[in-house]
Amino acid sequence: MKYFAFTYTYGDDTQLVEATRPAHREFIASQLALGRIVGSGPYVDGSQALIIIQLPDSASLADATEIMDKDPYIDAGALQARDVHEWNPVSNIFAPEQAG
Repeated sequence: MKYFAFTYTYGDDTQLVEATRPAHREFIASQLALGRIVGSGPYVDGSQALIIIQLPDSASLADATEIMDKDPYIDAGALQARDVHEWNPVSNIFAPEQAG
Protein backbone atom coordinates (compact mmCIF):
# COMPACT_ATOMS: atom_id res chain seq x y z
CA MET A 1 0.00 0.00 0.00
CA LYS A 2 0.94 3.62 -0.55
CA TYR A 3 -0.06 6.34 1.87
CA PHE A 4 -0.85 9.97 1.17
CA ALA A 5 -1.21 12.72 3.78
CA PHE A 6 -3.50 15.64 3.02
CA THR A 7 -3.41 18.75 5.17
CA TYR A 8 -6.42 21.01 4.86
CA THR A 9 -6.25 24.63 5.96
CA TYR A 10 -9.76 25.94 6.48
CA GLY A 11 -10.81 29.17 4.82
CA ASP A 12 -11.75 32.31 6.72
CA ASP A 13 -15.47 31.86 5.97
CA THR A 14 -16.31 29.73 9.00
CA GLN A 15 -20.00 29.67 8.05
CA LEU A 16 -19.11 28.07 4.71
CA VAL A 17 -16.84 25.54 6.42
CA GLU A 18 -19.58 24.66 8.93
CA ALA A 19 -22.28 24.46 6.24
CA THR A 20 -20.14 22.16 4.10
CA ARG A 21 -18.93 19.95 6.97
CA PRO A 22 -21.84 17.43 6.86
CA ALA A 23 -21.24 16.73 3.14
CA HIS A 24 -17.49 16.56 3.78
CA ARG A 25 -18.03 14.01 6.55
CA GLU A 26 -20.28 11.94 4.28
CA PHE A 27 -17.49 11.93 1.70
CA ILE A 28 -14.94 10.87 4.34
CA ALA A 29 -17.30 8.10 5.52
CA SER A 30 -17.66 6.85 1.93
CA GLN A 31 -13.86 6.69 1.56
CA LEU A 32 -13.60 4.94 4.92
CA ALA A 33 -16.14 2.35 3.74
CA LEU A 34 -13.97 1.78 0.64
CA GLY A 35 -10.95 1.17 2.89
CA ARG A 36 -9.10 4.26 1.71
CA ILE A 37 -9.11 6.37 4.86
CA VAL A 38 -6.50 5.50 7.49
CA GLY A 39 -7.38 8.41 9.73
CA SER A 40 -8.79 11.90 9.56
CA GLY A 41 -9.66 14.80 11.79
CA PRO A 42 -8.93 18.38 12.71
CA TYR A 43 -5.99 19.59 14.73
CA VAL A 44 -7.05 20.71 18.19
CA ASP A 45 -6.56 24.38 17.35
CA GLY A 46 -9.22 24.01 14.63
CA SER A 47 -7.24 25.72 11.88
CA GLN A 48 -6.30 22.62 9.90
CA ALA A 49 -7.15 18.97 9.45
CA LEU A 50 -5.14 15.90 8.49
CA ILE A 51 -6.45 13.10 6.28
CA ILE A 52 -4.35 10.04 5.55
CA ILE A 53 -5.44 7.73 2.76
CA GLN A 54 -4.11 4.41 1.56
CA LEU A 55 -4.15 3.24 -2.03
CA PRO A 56 -2.62 0.30 -3.92
CA ASP A 57 1.12 0.32 -4.62
CA SER A 58 0.42 1.30 -8.22
CA ALA A 59 -1.23 4.58 -7.16
CA SER A 60 0.37 7.95 -7.76
CA LEU A 61 0.08 11.33 -6.10
CA ALA A 62 -2.19 12.32 -9.00
CA ASP A 63 -4.48 9.35 -8.23
CA ALA A 64 -4.73 10.37 -4.58
CA THR A 65 -5.41 13.98 -5.51
CA GLU A 66 -8.09 12.96 -8.00
CA ILE A 67 -9.94 11.07 -5.26
CA MET A 68 -9.69 13.89 -2.74
CA ASP A 69 -10.76 16.46 -5.34
CA LYS A 70 -14.25 14.99 -4.88
CA ASP A 71 -14.38 16.26 -1.29
CA PRO A 72 -17.23 18.78 -1.03
CA TYR A 73 -14.88 21.20 0.73
CA ILE A 74 -13.06 21.56 -2.60
CA ASP A 75 -16.19 22.29 -4.66
CA ALA A 76 -17.49 24.73 -2.05
CA GLY A 77 -14.22 26.65 -1.85
CA ALA A 78 -14.16 26.11 1.92
CA LEU A 79 -10.38 25.63 2.08
CA GLN A 80 -7.69 28.25 2.05
CA ALA A 81 -5.08 25.64 1.13
CA ARG A 82 -4.56 21.92 0.71
CA ASP A 83 -1.19 20.20 0.78
CA VAL A 84 -0.56 16.59 -0.15
CA HIS A 85 2.49 14.41 0.21
CA GLU A 86 3.18 10.74 -0.25
CA TRP A 87 3.89 9.44 3.23
CA ASN A 88 6.19 6.60 4.26
CA PRO A 89 4.98 5.19 7.60
CA VAL A 90 8.27 3.70 8.83
CA SER A 91 7.19 3.35 12.46
CA ASN A 92 3.53 2.53 12.24
CA ILE A 93 0.57 0.32 12.83
CA PHE A 94 -0.72 0.79 9.29
CA ALA A 95 1.65 -1.42 7.30
CA PRO A 96 3.73 -3.68 9.58
CA GLU A 97 5.28 -5.42 6.58
CA GLN A 98 7.00 -2.13 5.67
CA ALA A 99 8.38 -1.35 9.12
CA GLY A 100 12.10 -0.94 9.47
